[in-house]
Amino acid sequence: MRNTLGDLNNHLFAQLERLNDEDITGEELKEEIIRAKAVTGIASQIINNADVILQAKKLQVETLGRDNVVIPKMLED
Repeated sequence: MRNTLGDLNNHLFAQLERLNDEDITGEELKEEIIRAKAVTGIASQIINNADVILQAKKLQVETLGRDNVVIPKMLED
């Protein structure tokens, strides 16, 4: 994982695929649901953090101009 929002998106879809796996039942399914809830909480924090970074970069663009602002790797695909 390179730690971009694109990577997070891929990870979330992989988690969704695991939850949709019909071969997972019983305790294994319960564990996967717990894991999914944990991933969701962490993903929400990452997304909120990225939003703060994005808002700061927008302010920099407004004050410094587009050519003087570097987009963080986290916000790349």
